[in-house]
Amino acid sequence: MTLRTRILVLISALAVLAGVATASVLHASARADRRDRAQPGGPRITAGTVALTGGSGRLIFRNMAWGPHRDELTTVPASDPAGPRTASTVKCLRFYAASGTGVCLRAVHGTVQDTYRAVVLDADLHERAHYDVPGIPSRARVSPSGRFAAWTAFVGGDSYAGTNFSTRAAIVDTRTGKLTPSLEAYRIVKDGRTYRAADVNFWGVTFAADDRTFYATLATRGRTYLVRGDLRTRTVTTLHPNVECPSLSPGGTHIAYKKRVRGLSKDAPWRLYVLDLRTMRETALAEPRSVDDQAVWRDDHTVVYALPGDYGADLYSLPSDGTGAPRRLLTAGVSPVYLD
Repeated sequence: MTLRTRILVLISALAVLAGVATASVLHASARADRRDRAQPGGPRITAGTVALTGGSGRLIFRNMAWGPHRDELTTVPASDPAGPRTASTVKCLRFYAASGTGVCLRAVHGTVQDTYRAVVLDADLHERAHYDVPGIPSRARVSPSGRFAAWTAFVGGDSYAGTNFSTRAAIVDTRTGKLTPSLEAYRIVKDGRTYRAADVNFWGVTFAADDRTFYATLATRGRTYLVRGDLRTRTVTTLHPNVECPSLSPGGTHIAYKKRVRGLSKDAPWRLYVLDLRTMRETALAEPRSVDDQAVWRDDHTVVYALPGDYGADLYSLPSDGTGAPRRLLTAGVSPVYLD
């Protein structure tokens, strides 16, 4: 091959690569443009005021519908969840709130890569404080009084379905700003003895009403456990096996959670259960699909959770006693919070 031929081949190759790059940019731009436009048949959304107080009977969630308000915190009447939505300008990947305090896990877009941040919000969704999150956000909770906030992030891997992942669960006192960046700093009591292992992971914090007790998932040596935590003594104690993403009922007597069921697909291994903390009796809920979410209690008798949908995720509700059937509350939404 002559030098002239080699140069022509190189120029042709560069032209093809440039064409591919241009096509990729145009495709990404077109896709972004579609995402910014409301889709036919989608929910009706208008911009407005969204607040964490004075909204009795309201439901707040992250809107997933394509259009200019995608990912914004959005509200609807709890009695009409499929009705018109009012969207804020505040965008979150995960969200939770209680007593006028919210925690918003969001992406900070950089020129090279995205980073993540946990933002503590006041009742008007204004930032009070923020904290760096060391990985991809997955769970968020606020204590009933609003004093404590917690979040979980993947720091290795990106799915709970497998075993090759690492998480970090943090808790912050929203009054003092004191941060515990990882529950791994707490003493673990397992089978009545202090337990230490290099592979310990925590995720899915949920708070009791006493501003002291919390529950979470502990994973070690291929097994998961429900643990009860004590914010004062900085200890966690194992209570029950095979519990992930616990959610404490308003009355503080039951835990809703996802449980791995033998024989199911490795990619969709969970079913929803409720644990009675007084008797440690488990009840399987009437949801036949695998649920990868930290459920929310609508009241002491109803749980709400997300499942994949056309826009990313839809919200469903289900009785907590094992009866009934799943009911879709709304399309294109995650991270629900009820303001009663």
